[in-house]
Amino acid sequence: MSTAGRANCTTYEQAERLVPRAQTAAALAGASAGPFWLDDPARPEPLPPLAGNARTDLAVVGGGYSGLWTALMAKERDPGRRVVLLEGRRIGWAASGRNGGFCEASLTHGDANGEKHLPQEAARLRGLGRENLQQIADTVARYGIDCGFEWTGTLSVATADHHVGWLKEEGGAGPDVVFLDREAVHKEVASPLFRAGLWDRKGTAMLNPARLAWGLQRACLETGVEIFEHTPVRSLRRAGNAVELATDHGTVTASQAALGTNVFPSLLKRTRLHIVPVYDYALMTEPLSDAQLRAIGWQNRQGLADLDNRFHYYRLATDPAGGTRILFGGYDAVYRFGRTMKPEYEHRPETFRRLAAHFFATFPQLGDVKFSHQWGGAIDTCSRFFPFFSTAQSGRVAFAAGYTGLGVGATRFGANVMLDLLGGTPTERTELAMVRRKPLPFPPEPLAWLGIKATTAALVRADQNQGRRGLWLKAMDAVGMGFDS
Repeated sequence: MSTAGRANCTTYEQAERLVPRAQTAAALAGASAGPFWLDDPARPEPLPPLAGNARTDLAVVGGGYSGLWTALMAKERDPGRRVVLLEGRRIGWAASGRNGGFCEASLTHGDANGEKHLPQEAARLRGLGRENLQQIADTVARYGIDCGFEWTGTLSVATADHHVGWLKEEGGAGPDVVFLDREAVHKEVASPLFRAGLWDRKGTAMLNPARLAWGLQRACLETGVEIFEHTPVRSLRRAGNAVELATDHGTVTASQAALGTNVFPSLLKRTRLHIVPVYDYALMTEPLSDAQLRAIGWQNRQGLADLDNRFHYYRLATDPAGGTRILFGGYDAVYRFGRTMKPEYEHRPETFRRLAAHFFATFPQLGDVKFSHQWGGAIDTCSRFFPFFSTAQSGRVAFAAGYTGLGVGATRFGANVMLDLLGGTPTERTELAMVRRKPLPFPPEPLAWLGIKATTAALVRADQNQGRRGLWLKAMDAVGMGFDS
C-alpha cells in the first residue's frame, strides 16, 4: 500500500478504493480454494459407508458438531445404548470445518439479542452458556482432544467513533469485561483503524474447529458410537414404534432419531422455511515472520471482531507445521435465490478481493503478506439468529438448527436439548422459552429473496448512519425478525 493510502485509509470502504488492486491480486495469487482447517495431515482416514440394513436405539443424522455432540453425550448418558451416526460426506467437512474457531459462551448470538427476544430468561441463558463453555473445556481435556483450545476471550474493536460509546456502555459489566481506550487497545493489537476496544476475557475460547470435530469423532468411536460416512439420509418415516431412515446403502431402523443437519434441507419438511443458507467467507495468511508478529503485537491472542452489522472476525491461528497465521473473515453475507446451495458458491473472487483490501487497511504493516487459503461456507440462519428445536413422530425424533454462525459452542447445548426431548421427561432446558418457542419462518420465494435483499441494504445504511436503524429494520424488530448482537 502506498504511503498516501496508509495515511488516508481510515474505513473499510476507503480501503476498497485505496488499496491497489495489484496488491490484493498478488496476495491472493496461488491461494488454495478450500478451508485451511481441513488441509491438515491430521485429518482422519475416511470411514466406510453403511452396508445393508441396521437397527439401533438412536440414529443421529449429521456429522458436524451437532451430531457428534449428540452421539457422544448419548453414550455418556447410557453406555449400553446403541448409537449410529450417519454422515452424508465426511465428518466436519461443512460448517464445522470451515468456521473461524470462535467457541462462544453465548447461546443467543450475543447478550443484546437474547435480551431482545427472551428478556425474561436472558440472564439464565447467560449462565447456562457459561456452564456449557466450561463443559466443552472439560470434555476437551477429558478425551485429550488436540484442538488448540485457548481461553483467550474476544476483543471487540471500535472502527468508527460511534462504536466507542457502545463499548463504554458495556465496559465494567463484570470483572472479566474490560474497556480499552485507543492507547490501551493499540497495546493489545496494533491497527490504525482501532479507536477503542472491549476485552471479554472469559466469554470465548479459540480453537481449531476441524480438529475439534475430529477429536469428537475419535471420542465417539472410543465410546462405541458407530459412524458411517458417505451415507446421506434421503428420507425419514414412521415404522410402527420406530422410525426408518432410508440411505443410498440401506435402511436404518431406530427407536429414536436426532437430526443435526443444520443448513441442509431438513428431513422434517415443516421446519424447512425456518432456515435460509447464507454464505460466509474467510482468508488465511501464510505463516508470519517474527518481525511481522512484533509489528502487530497481539500477544494475548484474543479473537477480534468489529461492530458494524457487516462485521469482520479475525484471529491468530497456529499452523500444524509450526508458525502463526491470521484468519480474516466475514463482512459479506450472501444469500442465493431459492435457498440454493452449490459448491461454486463457496468461491467468490469479489469477496476475497474485498477481504484482502480490508485486511491491509487493518494491518498496513503487513502489506507484503500472502494468503494461502480462501474459502466460503453456508451458515444455517434463522430469523431470531439463535437455535430452535422441534420434535416429530410422537416424540421419537428431535431436531435442532438455526445456530447462525455461533454453533461451535451452542451445538453442545442444543445436543443436550435434543437428548432431553427424546428422553420425554421435562428438564430445565426443555422448559426454556428458547426451546418451546420457534422463530418466525422466512416466506417462500420470491418474498424471501426480496426481504433479505431489503434487510441487507438497510443494514448497510445503518452502518453508514452511525448505527441508526431505519424504518425497515425497526419494522423487522417489531415483528420479531430483528437482530441486535
